[in-house]
Amino acid sequence: MVQMVTGQLGAEGPYWDGLAEGRLVLQQCKRCGKWNWPAVWRCGDCGSWEHHWVEQPLTGTIFSWTRTHHRFGGTEGLELPFTTVLVTLETVPVRLQGLVEGAEEGIRIGAKVLGRIASTPFGDANIPSIRWSLA
Repeated sequence: MVQMVTGQLGAEGPYWDGLAEGRLVLQQCKRCGKWNWPAVWRCGDCGSWEHHWVEQPLTGTIFSWTRTHHRFGGTEGLELPFTTVLVTLETVPVRLQGLVEGAEEGIRIGAKVLGRIASTPFGDANIPSIRWSLA
């Protein structure tokens, strides 16, 4: 039986819960406005413990990418080869990772991408994740 992994503990819990609900939410400090990713309990810039989670569109540009041709533990559910990208979001100074889906012609650093919320098999679990496609 495959389980969806949600309800994660830790400062990033709302991020994972948001993905499980089909939304990208990111943490912003209520006091100074800094976008904290990875999420934190306390803002490293101003020391505030108060944050809010703001929904963001799934648009950005490729900062880095890699294509994986060999299997490693937990990836048995992915077709080989698979491509992973690190994307700089358009709206906030945050970078997020995800798998590429669809045509990969034209994949390059700086290429525009659009994301969607999906799930990725990892071992016996399905993990909420972002899938990116070239815009």
